[in-house]
Amino acid sequence: MTIRVVIIDDEPLARLAVKTRLAQRGSFTLVGEFGDGDSAHDGIAALRPDLVFVDVEMPGRTGLEVLAALPPAQRPMAILLTAYDGFALQAFDLAAIDYLLKPVDDERMDEALDRAQQAFPYRGQGRATAPAAPAVQAFSVRVGARTVLVPVAEVERIEADGDYATLHANGKTWLVRERLHTLALQLDPRRFHRVHRSSIVRLDMIAELRALTNRDALLRLRDGSVLRASRTYMPALAEALQQRKSA
Repeated sequence: MTIRVVIIDDEPLARLAVKTRLAQRGSFTLVGEFGDGDSAHDGIAALRPDLVFVDVEMPGRTGLEVLAALPPAQRPMAILLTAYDGFALQAFDLAAIDYLLKPVDDERMDEALDRAQQAFPYRGQGRATAPAAPAVQAFSVRVGARTVLVPVAEVERIEADGDYATLHANGKTWLVRERLHTLALQLDPRRFHRVHRSSIVRLDMIAELRALTNRDALLRLRDGSVLRASRTYMPALAEALQQRKSA
């Protein structure tokens, strides 16, 4: 399965950064790149890519305007690139599968590409963010000679612990032999969200979100725990919380 990609950004160095990272992933093939919105619109119509990396703010037609001008049936999956965090709701309305704040670190880029691979089989079947496989229902945890099943519905948050992860559920902690990044791809994104490179939170556990001056945020959970949400995860988190509020 090869995913055909177009990059749209008016900054040559930004396009080069994306190309460099795509070259490290054999499942993605670059089929075109554009430096402005007008040529990008015509290019997408001609090339029919599966996925576009698109800068939100460009001279002339913006990235969001490029996507909005395409008929929904012809609109590719999109990963938004921007230095600003005020476009999240518009981005997800246009089938964006991720929203990356510049400068984008390698881990966030890898997560976005993984989400694209998960969503790819479901193009044309509703939102592009649909999971490619049913979300896991329980975690299998080794406790001595026993195997304990911890229902996902009871998990309140998950924290990274080196190559492992710690589940917090009903006042207990359980060590899982999986990396946090792997667990994030197994969970239902409507219920769980990664908020930092070291933590995942069940959305209904968030009692308060307090923005910080550096565009990070502090999350107070219903059990009294306080976690930091990184700026790179904030746009997607804000959109997920808004969706829950309006549901």
